Amino acid sequence: QVQLVESGGGLVQAGGSLRLSCAASGRTFSSDAMGWFRQVPGKEREFVATISWSGGVTVYADSVKGRFTISRDNTKNTVYLQMNDLKPEDTAVYYCAATTKVAVATQDYKYEYWGQGTQVTVSS
Repeated sequence: QVQLVESGGGLVQAGGSLRLSCAASGRTFSSDAMGWFRQVPGKEREFVATISWSGGVTVYADSVKGRFTISRDNTKNTVYLQMNDLKPEDTAVYYCAATTKVAVATQDYKYEYWGQGTQVTVSS
């Protein structure tokens, strides 16, 4: 059974940092593009960052560029999202996703596998 499990969410003050992890199991994801998305209740899911299978290509949403860093460790089947200088508007449920369809993807419909999400709350 293919699974993506996020961890590392929590409550942090504005200006603080968190590192999210997404552990994949059920098969190797070293050939997949991986992505992070976030969603606030009542709003559409929003792209955050994506990384190619090798880690050589990364793409970020403008709202997080310069503050968030996506990375991966294929030996551990894990992708990370380092979030620095967090702002209250970063509050959301964060999801990781995987796809074999494209090298990188900013659109959620291109992803085949999804985790259950982890809550990130940034207080002002």
